[in-house]
Amino acid sequence: MFRRTFMALALAAAIPLGVQAQDYPSKEIRIICTFPAGSGADILVRFMTEKIKAQVPGATIIVENKPGAAGSIGTQYVARSAADGHTILMDAGTTIASIMSRFKQPPIDVAKDLQMVATINRQAFMIVVDAKSDIKTLEQLTEKLKAEGDKASYAAAANSGMVLGELYKQAAKLETVQVRYESAPASLNDLLSGRLLFGTLDPVFSLAQQREGRLRVLAVASGERLASIPDIPTLKEKGLPIDVTTWFSAAVPAATPKPIVDKINGWFNTALKQPETIKFLSDSGGDPWANSPATTQQMLIKAIVDWREFIRIANIPPAG
Repeated sequence: MFRRTFMALALAAAIPLGVQAQDYPSKEIRIICTFPAGSGADILVRFMTEKIKAQVPGATIIVENKPGAAGSIGTQYVARSAADGHTILMDAGTTIASIMSRFKQPPIDVAKDLQMVATINRQAFMIVVDAKSDIKTLEQLTEKLKAEGDKASYAAAANSGMVLGELYKQAAKLETVQVRYESAPASLNDLLSGRLLFGTLDPVFSLAQQREGRLRVLAVASGERLASIPDIPTLKEKGLPIDVTTWFSAAVPAATPKPIVDKINGWFNTALKQPETIKFLSDSGGDPWANSPATTQQMLIKAIVDWREFIRIANIPPAG
């Protein structure tokens, strides 16, 4: 009996990982979003999830929102899940990278505990104002903020928004006060009521609100104009040396077998070629961007270094 059990275990261990991957997925897949329902990130995650579902007939794939602690709650959850491809993190790679600088003692080492699977797009946060405001340009906003000093305040949501706002303040020599929100939608009423002069918000939410006539986008934080939104100027064009280009991505626990990682990468890359996906990402202010798992992992490692410097420059103190 013992010998038969030993032989069975040995045989299972000898099965190539590629064969094991043929049976994947074998149970429900959970895709984790580190932002609240209704946020720009949540909208993007749910759209991409539907595109993946279409490639895996019969599979159950659900989105779970696990917001909080600068994205670290959902990220930890994925990193500590079973490394079998059934728990996938879909988040901005820059948000994942920033965890290493946002905390005095990071809860995980993202480069070691996660395997990056794919990139989805390149995008950048935006500076927005109330569409009814008489502020039409970034120059007009800067002039008004200088006049109001520390009596003026702005909305920031997510790490990228916080960093963008503080970099803008430093570059333009402003004293404006930051007000942090759990998500971009949570800041909308205060922006429209006049309590806040501007916001540094994600492109999905910002462009949707601009189309609805509620917000006006003044500038984008990418180093160069994005193909999807060629009419929106960059902060660099306005004389402010700021480049905070972000990219959305997918990741799994680090020990996930390579054949499964490659299979998930294929789902995303296939989705990114579809006209509906290209249109959705473009309308959301992002340029579709596909990369291999190895390339995406190297991008994460570089982003960890870049964001350590961004957070230092923006003078954002690490959380306990």
